[in-house]
Amino acid sequence: MEDTYNNRTSLAKGAKDIVKEAKRHATKKVNKVVDRATDEYSSHHNYSRFQDEEDEDEDFYRNPPRQDGESYPDNEEGSSDATEGHDDEDEIYEGEYQGIPSAGDRKQKEGQVALGQPVSDATRDRKGLEQERQADEEELAQQYELIIQECGHGRFQWQLFLVLGLALMSDGVEVFVVGFVLPSAETDMCVPNSSSGWLGSVVYLGMMVGAFFWGGMSDKVGRRQCLLICMSTNGFFAFLSSFVQGYGLFLLCRLIAGFGIGGAVPIVFSFFAEVLSREKRGEHLSWLCMFWMIGEIYASAMAWAIIPHYGWSFSMGSAYQFHSWRVFVVVCALPCVCAVVALTFMPESPRFYLEVGKHDEAWMILKQIHDTNMRARGQPEKVFTVNRIKIPKQLDELVEMESESGNRVSKFFFRIKTEIHGIYLNLMKCFNYPMRENMMRLAIVWFTLSFGYYGLSVWFPDVIKHLQADDYASKVKLHNNERIEDFTFNFTLENQIHQNGLFINDRFINMKLRSVTFIDSTFRNCYFDDVTSVGSFFRNCTFIDAFFFNTDIDESKLIDGTELINSTFTHNKKGCQMTFDDDYSAYWVYFINFLGTLAVLPGNIVSALLMDKIGRLSMLGGSMVLSGISCFFLWFGTSESMMIFMLCLYNGLSISAWNSLDVVTTESFPTVRRGTGFGFCNALCKLAAVLGNLIFGSLVGITKAIPILMASSVLVGGGLVALRLPDTRENVLM
Repeated sequence: MEDTYNNRTSLAKGAKDIVKEAKRHATKKVNKVVDRATDEYSSHHNYSRFQDEEDEDEDFYRNPPRQDGESYPDNEEGSSDATEGHDDEDEIYEGEYQGIPSAGDRKQKEGQVALGQPVSDATRDRKGLEQERQADEEELAQQYELIIQECGHGRFQWQLFLVLGLALMSDGVEVFVVGFVLPSAETDMCVPNSSSGWLGSVVYLGMMVGAFFWGGMSDKVGRRQCLLICMSTNGFFAFLSSFVQGYGLFLLCRLIAGFGIGGAVPIVFSFFAEVLSREKRGEHLSWLCMFWMIGEIYASAMAWAIIPHYGWSFSMGSAYQFHSWRVFVVVCALPCVCAVVALTFMPESPRFYLEVGKHDEAWMILKQIHDTNMRARGQPEKVFTVNRIKIPKQLDELVEMESESGNRVSKFFFRIKTEIHGIYLNLMKCFNYPMRENMMRLAIVWFTLSFGYYGLSVWFPDVIKHLQADDYASKVKLHNNERIEDFTFNFTLENQIHQNGLFINDRFINMKLRSVTFIDSTFRNCYFDDVTSVGSFFRNCTFIDAFFFNTDIDESKLIDGTELINSTFTHNKKGCQMTFDDDYSAYWVYFINFLGTLAVLPGNIVSALLMDKIGRLSMLGGSMVLSGISCFFLWFGTSESMMIFMLCLYNGLSISAWNSLDVVTTESFPTVRRGTGFGFCNALCKLAAVLGNLIFGSLVGITKAIPILMASSVLVGGGLVALRLPDTRENVLM
């Protein structure tokens, strides 16, 4: 009995010594991992250290030191439980297929407890678990950078570049398609002046909500899946909007389409950055920004080529009209459809899979990237040497569950509420120390740049239209006290004023009235057949024994006391008509926008080439300050040609700021909050766009001073704040 008691005492003492030695080894391992990452890659370019150090710990647990200082004898006969049945012929050699390596290959099986293992998560506080996860993320960031460098930059990145570029192009198209179809859509749907302008604001509001929602969801369910859903939503409702007739339903379709495309920018940049190495990130993210400019050029070119051709339309009676601007909307949905189709062939971001603990899926995608690039280089025999990747500690989240008795609708809305709450909590972490100050500065820069850019983007075209309208009004033809009898009008009357006229037994057949006003005129026994009018009115006129057939003349155009005496209206046209074949002002406006987007091309190329040479912050702050200074030259814009030149100069200077801001924002957030943080900043961008449209649009034709001073001050102020942001050029993606 005494011997048994002594043996148990010795065993307990030995177990305590093993626990102490295990803790010492664990501490030593954590301290060495991060410091040796870069040195390991530069000297040997392999990842064996992540395996060797764990093997040392496993050997320690298999053969712990004895109390007498001697080691346990080797089991040469293989009689232990761990190696029973093992045969030398079953040995797996390097280069032989070993299956998908798992992050938990050497972890204890469930239900087993080993000496020296850390205590369970249930007994530890939340703060300690989060600190452990942060340490794991720092280690993963170093290792992932080395893995991406081994995979190389090649065919896979360029394929993803084109696919994500189509998605970004769709966002650029969506922003500009609104401004191009706004005048035609509101005219076609007979929108009163009190309701005009809602289309632009509604679309931007939809994009604002979509940016925040889809950006946050991409951190929870994945980049690829969220991008597929939001792009499909945009493509479907953008296509549907081209066929609806009512203005309210058209607004609803464009609102949902904007909600869908709102997630494109935050997801696209987050997705692409996660497959790029540090030295390639700035340049290639800048090249990706070019697709947004290509979307501008595409929308401008299609508007210039399609919308003024009012003959490109068909009708089903007078109630359903499909005019050329609807054809333009369909054409603008094509890049989105192409992006959805191409995206189905691309994998998920491997970095996202690692963050959520899906080691096997991430390893397979990284191997695909490596093999694709090596085959393109003519080195298909090169082996992917990574056999294990660090997985951050997965923290359990407390999720409120819906009752099983609830119906599907209530469960759906409860799920949406839960997801939005999770996105909000994730966003709040972006405002915690030490990210709080940088987040506030980023928000200020996004808001100021967007307010100035979108505000001036509305103000420039409207000022040019105002100059054109003044020139058009100066060429009006005046006709006073005319008397016309037994005459047939079968041609177009344009930009005329007829005052105190008398028309007797006249016939107005198959004719068009554009910007024609009849004042204090009398029409006696006149016949109107197939008459179309736009911007034309009859003020205080008198119709005696007149007959109207298939015209669009109604109460909205018979104003200021116009009288109808024994007159008849039959088969009146419904809706507002857009049938002018030669609209040179429309051609000119779209051509101006096309020139403005082309001016962005040089600035985009320069920013991509110099992004890593002069730095993100210097380019961001310098571009915003120069853009603000260029606004002062608008004082001298007294002609169309001068305003067009200033528009091109401003666009060329501001594009570098946009490219730099996209890169800085992508590199400023950790992977688990990159989509949420970028989505919040992009939502601020759309909010600033709405405010800019409303404020600058209300000042057109009133004063130049306020828009110029406002745009200059916010751009210069935002540029100075941008220079205070931390440099992210050397950051690894945390």
